[in-house]
Amino acid sequence: MPLMTWELWLARDIVTDNPLPWQKSQGNLTPGRVAQAMGGVFAAIGTPALPPKPRGKSPGWEAGKKRHRKNRCPIVKKTVTRPRKEASVAV
Repeated sequence: MPLMTWELWLARDIVTDNPLPWQKSQGNLTPGRVAQAMGGVFAAIGTPALPPKPRGKSPGWEAGKKRHRKNRCPIVKKTVTRPRKEASVAV
């Protein structure tokens, strides 16, 4: 928080006061007013981020490229073995 306050205090000289319609214009800018005007500073400085990639439908599979099916492995099912019933002897 103190670092942010210092940043706003040091940026007072480079921002212009853009009050909202219900706000009065100020000579000495408060940190809140400076924070409100920092958008213009960031727009002028720019951003180091790359521009966004285009959206839309992907180009798809390259023409002439061979397609191969995925290698399938055999399915192994483990079942529970039940004990055998002994044959009953008739008396």
